[in-house]
Amino acid sequence: QVQLVESGGGLVQAGGSLRLSCAYSGRTFSSHAMGWFRQAPGKEREFVGTISWSGGRTYYADSVKGRFTISRNNAENTLYLQLNSLKPEDTAVYYCAASWKVLATRRNEYDYWGQGTQVTVSS
Repeated sequence: QVQLVESGGGLVQAGGSLRLSCAYSGRTFSSHAMGWFRQAPGKEREFVGTISWSGGRTYYADSVKGRFTISRNNAENTLYLQLNSLKPEDTAVYYCAASWKVLATRRNEYDYWGQGTQVTVSS
């Protein structure tokens, strides 16, 4: 049974930074493409970015490109999301997810989900 646990969320001022972590357990972390999604109140859960199993390939939503960076440490079974230059519109619950695909950008391509961590950006 795969488990994903996010951490690192919090309250930050606009222009600030946060680093989210996602701890993986249960199967072989390096077998999965991993992704980050977010969901703001009253909105659909949206794709943020994805990273291939090796970490060699990444892909981001246009709204975060150049500001957010995904990375992974396969030896420590951990996924990261570095959030820089944060804006109030980045306020959301952030979720990590695991996929059996090489790279995945759609919600239905992910098989396992964490519970989420809240990021709030004040103006």
